[in-house]
Amino acid sequence: MRAITIPEPGGPDALVPADVPAPTAGPGQVLVDVVAAGVNRADVMQRKGFYDPPPGASPYPGLEVSGRVAALGEGVDSFTVGDEVCVLLEGGGYAERVAAPAGQVLPKPANVDLVDAAGLAEVACTVWSNVFMTANIQPGQWLLVHGGSSGIGTMAIQLAKAVGAHVAVTAGSQAKLDFCRELGAEVLVNYTDQDFVDELRAANNNHGADVILDNIGAKYLAKNVDALAVNGRLVTIGLQGGRKAELDLGKLMSKRGAVIATTLRARPAAEKAAIVAAVREHVWPLIESGHVRPVINSRYSLDRAADAHREMEASTHIGKILLTT
Repeated sequence: MRAITIPEPGGPDALVPADVPAPTAGPGQVLVDVVAAGVNRADVMQRKGFYDPPPGASPYPGLEVSGRVAALGEGVDSFTVGDEVCVLLEGGGYAERVAAPAGQVLPKPANVDLVDAAGLAEVACTVWSNVFMTANIQPGQWLLVHGGSSGIGTMAIQLAKAVGAHVAVTAGSQAKLDFCRELGAEVLVNYTDQDFVDELRAANNNHGADVILDNIGAKYLAKNVDALAVNGRLVTIGLQGGRKAELDLGKLMSKRGAVIATTLRARPAAEKAAIVAAVREHVWPLIESGHVRPVINSRYSLDRAADAHREMEASTHIGKILLTT
């Protein structure tokens, strides 16, 4: 089969199409003919040599795909050959076929195009596990999303609004902020010339954020703590702004706040299966009813993965970038 390999870490051109052995469905696994794969920041970090796959995972990039079931491993009876599905992966999605534990496979939502469905699994699982299962956001509370126009951001806005929460976002252009407003964001902060702490507190009577979904890390740590409401929860899921920063524990204690750092890729299969099951129960009905939708920016053919990564790194996109087979 064809797959995108990374012979040596580097820039976008380090992504090299090649013929590689096709996977098979082992016990408890589902083999899927890939129709499309989502492009994520984690793929960029892997390409650069900073984010290796977990032990035993495919060495190829790609954390989510959509496609059709090609074969079932021993003990799998939850799907049938030909079913249209979305898959959460540890890696290997930039390929024509993938194999994954059955617990990480979701049926394609009925009203979503099969290609567009490639942009659902990673973002839905990331947002639901962090904002809802970990941070336990409640109706009426405030969610601050950094990178509101990203794939994760656009999903977070929609899901938070669907459960009755308020949403503030940061983004780097007016066009991105306008799109976030269309999805339901109420406080819109251009991080290039506005202070998100000041803007949020001015907008919600100095309350701050009950939950912050942060992909920046060290650069925003102090300001995120400033932005927290009393009993607020800061959930860090990315390190685009660095790994190390000073934390004022006294300020955090005065707010009875929590700082939580999580990853999805390296979680044990049982934890991923529990997240996928929760997403199927809570998120899929919202998608099928039309209250939540995947936001797709662009599609590239698999052999143009380098161009897709260039667009990702330029940060001009809104929503998801996809690769199609």
